[in-house]
Amino acid sequence: MLWNNVIKSHFDSGLFHSALLLYKNMREVRVEHDGFTLPIVNQVILSIWVDVVYGGMVHCVGIRMGFSSDLYFCNTMMEVYGKCGCLVSARDVFDEMPNRDLVSWTSMISAYVKGGDVFCALDIFEGMRRELEPNSVTVIVMLQACCATQNLVLGRLLQCYVVKNGLLFDTGLQNSFLRMYSRLGGEDEVVAFFSEIDFKNVVSWNILMSFYSSMGDIVKVVDILNKIMGEVPLSIETLTILISGIATSDSGCLILGENLHSLAIKSGLYDDILCTSLLDMYAKFGELENSTRLFKEIPNRSIITWGAMMSSFIQNGHFDDAVDIFKQMQVAGLKPSVGILKHLIDAYAYLGALQLGKAIHCHLIRIYGLVVCNTRLETSVLNMYVRCGSIASARKCFDLILIKDVVAWTSMIEGYGAHGLGIDALNLFHQMTSEEVTPNNVTFLSLLSACSHSGLVSEGCGIFYSMRSRFNIKPDLEHYTCFVDLLSRSTRVREAFAIILRMTNLCDGRIWGALMGACRVYGDNKIANYAAHRLLELEPDNVGYYTLLSNSQASVGQWHEAEKLRSLVYEKNLAKKPGWSFIELNGTIHGFVSGDRSHYKANEIYDLLVYIYRIK
Repeated sequence: MLWNNVIKSHFDSGLFHSALLLYKNMREVRVEHDGFTLPIVNQVILSIWVDVVYGGMVHCVGIRMGFSSDLYFCNTMMEVYGKCGCLVSARDVFDEMPNRDLVSWTSMISAYVKGGDVFCALDIFEGMRRELEPNSVTVIVMLQACCATQNLVLGRLLQCYVVKNGLLFDTGLQNSFLRMYSRLGGEDEVVAFFSEIDFKNVVSWNILMSFYSSMGDIVKVVDILNKIMGEVPLSIETLTILISGIATSDSGCLILGENLHSLAIKSGLYDDILCTSLLDMYAKFGELENSTRLFKEIPNRSIITWGAMMSSFIQNGHFDDAVDIFKQMQVAGLKPSVGILKHLIDAYAYLGALQLGKAIHCHLIRIYGLVVCNTRLETSVLNMYVRCGSIASARKCFDLILIKDVVAWTSMIEGYGAHGLGIDALNLFHQMTSEEVTPNNVTFLSLLSACSHSGLVSEGCGIFYSMRSRFNIKPDLEHYTCFVDLLSRSTRVREAFAIILRMTNLCDGRIWGALMGACRVYGDNKIANYAAHRLLELEPDNVGYYTLLSNSQASVGQWHEAEKLRSLVYEKNLAKKPGWSFIELNGTIHGFVSGDRSHYKANEIYDLLVYIYRIK
């Protein structure tokens, strides 16, 4: 059929919108459809991710023209609904099919796996085995379900099934099993299965390198690269895995990352994902100059690249630069993704820009309605309101989150604690546990901090001791630091000191600093001096501790010792890094430090401050 061939040729050439326009013209001139017309249109829809409404229209056309029982049409219809996340519609098509082939069953399983309903996928797989023997494609889809549910046992059973039924164990299927073992199994299992692969291709080696990269073993990753160089063609995926491994490994080496960057340029292997990995790597090492240079050199920046650059600035505390990147992206005419908006909200949260943060929240409401249905994004909005001082708005956002994970609960608890609402934080924690949401380390850290700032000593002690007894969570150094701070604020300095001495964890400056600050308030000079000496042993270049000890000595009249400490600070040339403050005015964020005179109206600002002070 001529129309089918023309539409298919446009589809094969990547002219998807033109292909849809051709089909529209075909409908307008009332050309009769055959069994291949609508499946071709569905292929176009799958390629450009048209809204599900368009897929539903094609489905209606198919039903009216008598294709509701056509195997090929129904299979492609299930794929469309599955890709759009309309699992109910996909299942309706599946259930109404008079005849099903391997593609039908596999498409339905795939739709459930991609939609996150893995248990329904398992039910369909069991039903399929009663009617048809699954093929290697079906097994690959089921392996994705294993990874989604962390079900290693099912993965092993699938391997037994493949061997028992004599399925074609080609490299593609072997790589899928290797990927499953690399995500769920241990090193011995991964290495053993890898050694059994007959023909190892670049995908096989990449999976193995990705496994060691996820373990933080960058040395083995580099060893594998050296082993395969010259034998297996270098790919973008290989370089991306290596660079990501360097960025996430504690033993990461910036020089090695720069060498890989040079290798990528030399090999001409560049795409959005690789550039994003490079930007992340440079951000991890604080090399913002390299990140910015790389970003400017990218000719056609995608949303992913813009988001990576914003993330780089946020990771290094350059929130105003992150906002500037967003403004540049708007000038370039790009529509922000959910990830970009999350980065922007995080930046506004740290800058305390409430009105700008509200504007982005309103933008999200216009797009998604009051319920965004993205827990991570909703939690970012909640955090923005908390950091900007609007705890009531934060609670409204929290109540609107449909699926509250432990991060959302913890963020709201932390918000109450930061605003001195310890009772509200405790009540929310009890509500959280009553709804069978399991708290984590961060939840208890937020709770202890809330109790400390609200003077809830007995409640805080109960929370601390329940960590191990009720929730089987071992307190770490940060929990002990909060607990010591809690006791110290309630005059129980000696009890806090005894806890520190009994600790098996290696104490750092934070816990001794909390104790010393309390000693200064309650006048326990003996413990204060002990804590001070421990502080200066641990962090001899921290000017804040010298200042704390000097002030403590001055408060009890030890002027000579205080002056000696100040002289020592001068001799060591120690300087405290000034803290930045931000103010939002008419949609613009202004940053300044103490005594700042960089603003062009600095004299007028200081004159006004003096005037206000005199009025008071």
